[in-house]
Amino acid sequence: MLRTEILSGLTVALALVPEAVAFAFVAGVHPLVGLYAAFLVGLITALIGGRPGMISGATGALAVVMVALVAEHGVEYLFATVVLMGIMQILAGVFKLGKFIRLVPHAVMLGFVNGLAIVIFLAQLTQFQVPGSAEASGHGMSGGEWLSGWPLYLMLALVALTMLIIWATPKITSAFPAPLAGILIVALIVIGFNLDVPRVGDMASIEGGLPPFHIPSVPLNFDTLEIIFPYALVLAAIGLIESLLTLNLVNQMTDQRGGASQECIAQGISNTVTGFFGGMGGCAMIGQSMINVKSGGRTRIAGIAAALFLLSFILFASPLIEQIPLAALVGVMFMVVIGTFAWNTFRIMRVSTKFASFVTILVTVVTVLEDLAVAVVVGVIVSALQYAWVNARRIHARAYTTPEGAKVYQVDGPLFFGSAEGFQEIFDVKGDPKKVFIDFAESRVADQSALNAIETLAGRYAEEGKELHLRHLSRDCKALLSKTGLIIDEADDDPEYQIAADYAVQRGLFGGGH
Repeated sequence: MLRTEILSGLTVALALVPEAVAFAFVAGVHPLVGLYAAFLVGLITALIGGRPGMISGATGALAVVMVALVAEHGVEYLFATVVLMGIMQILAGVFKLGKFIRLVPHAVMLGFVNGLAIVIFLAQLTQFQVPGSAEASGHGMSGGEWLSGWPLYLMLALVALTMLIIWATPKITSAFPAPLAGILIVALIVIGFNLDVPRVGDMASIEGGLPPFHIPSVPLNFDTLEIIFPYALVLAAIGLIESLLTLNLVNQMTDQRGGASQECIAQGISNTVTGFFGGMGGCAMIGQSMINVKSGGRTRIAGIAAALFLLSFILFASPLIEQIPLAALVGVMFMVVIGTFAWNTFRIMRVSTKFASFVTILVTVVTVLEDLAVAVVVGVIVSALQYAWVNARRIHARAYTTPEGAKVYQVDGPLFFGSAEGFQEIFDVKGDPKKVFIDFAESRVADQSALNAIETLAGRYAEEGKELHLRHLSRDCKALLSKTGLIIDEADDDPEYQIAADYAVQRGLFGGGH
């Protein structure tokens, strides 16, 4: 219902403020640069994104990449980088590269979710620093002095109270988002009793105007492109990976499907626009997306409302928002951590393979130590190598001799780059009779390495003066191998699968026929 969507958007907007400010500090830019990014990216992706209910904004995963660029070249180069980043993401959507997110195994998804939950938890610990000490340290929200004594106990008590309210509210009423109830009640207690605890305004003032249109002041030449291109490529990749994985997670929670390519285009457009309006860029935010979904936000209205509320905070309500205690927002994010972490991981690891458990732990650790993009890429590569290794060991053949004296090899298992060497070892070229048949009915020729292996084997038999016949090859495989002069037997039950090879490339790799 509309009321639930709007209240959910308000809850998300309140949680966005300290996150956007903190990530701006991390990147080394003015807080409004982070807030403008949260507003523009959040609004545009809410309007045209591939997954209603998802929340986007300035994120830490992107901020840590921007630090070196801003420090060395200044904020104008950051704006230009964000524009180029957006263009890259639009192209990724146009060419439908988002579909490759389906290649992420479940073990990697578990590691991503758990690692991100830990990262969200660790990010909240910086709110337990003495207000102002973090900025003074020159390291954004890290490196400051920690609270101790009574201020620390009061902060912890308010965090615990917020979490208790969020837990209890759904048991009392479903008419009001639980996170918003926690924020408002704790804020009223703090303001009413004038408790001396860190508040949003202690981080930075969020007062400002509308985002101004601004063309990045950088030279339009190759030297500029050389500077910003590597950063833009990394930022585009991280942004899309985090957005698409968040999309999949929200899909699972809401039992609905979202459009990966549409989300890529929406992220790209939002970042391109943000770069021209003084924002630091952004991507999907799993923490705020979880807040939205758990608060009842299911449509685009919630995301639009969150962005508009955030803008109204900047324009009109900054004095009021700056009074909200950070403890309330930390409590909300701690509940997000509890809800995000896949607690069934431990049960799954007991019944799954040791390798799957290893991948889950690996991705979790790399997410915490590096970033989620690196973690996901590492997890996918390790999983792919293990899959290739397992399949490489599967290939074997059953051999028998016909009454006419010919030998038949019935190959079983996929023939691809990983099994090509094992395929060669199956055959006794010197000891085989004059006529040999290879039956691929139980195999599959998968790539150019497989074609090369077949032609190499045929060459070995040809050198021995023996005749090699190939059976049950797919149509396109036969079309490629027939160019080499190999003997290929036709049959009505030949398979129909496609092989990932191009004849021109294949000829360049394999050379002439035998």
